[in-house]
Amino acid sequence: MSEVATEQRFHLTAEERAQFERDGFIGPFTAYSQDEMKEIWRRTRLRLLERSHAAYQDLDAISGATNIANYDRHLDDDFLADHICRAQICDRVQSILGPDVICWRTEFFPKYPGDEGTDWHQADTFANASGKPQIIWPEHEDFGGTITVWTAFTDVTIANGCLQFIPGTQNSMNYDETKRMEYSPEQVNAKEKNGVRRGFFGYDYRQLQIDENWEPDESKAVPIQMKAGQFVIFWSTLMHASYPHSGESEEMRMGFASRYVPSFVHVYPDSDHIEEYGGKISLENYGAVQVVGEHTPAYNRLVTHTTRGKRFERN
Repeated sequence: MSEVATEQRFHLTAEERAQFERDGFIGPFTAYSQDEMKEIWRRTRLRLLERSHAAYQDLDAISGATNIANYDRHLDDDFLADHICRAQICDRVQSILGPDVICWRTEFFPKYPGDEGTDWHQADTFANASGKPQIIWPEHEDFGGTITVWTAFTDVTIANGCLQFIPGTQNSMNYDETKRMEYSPEQVNAKEKNGVRRGFFGYDYRQLQIDENWEPDESKAVPIQMKAGQFVIFWSTLMHASYPHSGESEEMRMGFASRYVPSFVHVYPDSDHIEEYGGKISLENYGAVQVVGEHTPAYNRLVTHTTRGKRFERN
């Protein structure tokens, strides 16, 4: 097989691309076998307890701020570094975003027995929690968002809190990210919305609604159940949420989201820190990762991963 053919073996077909453009998501696809992923996660979850090389070291600043503590562990973990560059993922992302792509953030999304579901939401600039844009597309774009690749590190079901999508909602925003949400950690696991326990990590996403009386049409929602090792690709501007973890199983649900944009999208413009979810972290050790292509404007700081199995290093 030629090098070109090898590089493109997982690209979306014309039919898949049309489906993605219509629905705002595509998948699930398989990155690892179910048994392989379960063994990888068994080892990885223990290794991640060691944070001496993590990009964000100030545990006092991020204590209690679970989401920030889970950011960007691909910058210090070999498996996660390889995962975000995996051909099964990046070939398909390139089909959507073009020849030069960067991974600008990763996040773990654990859900433990009894945890609430996640609010219906959309993300454009990711200013939703901090009030400050974290990604900016060129001015001629009405809004941009990111491609999120959400990989199941455990089996993911309705009972343990799988994702939900409302197909076709990715092309118009129902939320205004220039508004501010009030951070209130006592809200976690404390509210029901339309009869379902939902929240947003201590925020109420409804505070960003353009029309305060609008409600998402949940009758059109589809659950995204996956086996460990599978992944789904979706626009962050797609209306998405998750179910609560019912507690029927004592096992946690774990998802890993890697976020991709064309390299010309400005990441963390004029920012030297992230402040959200009750925490604040410095971006001193941050860098995006070029996963497809070779061209990225100088305003986006990159890290490199030139040798398989080695940590990323800052340029």
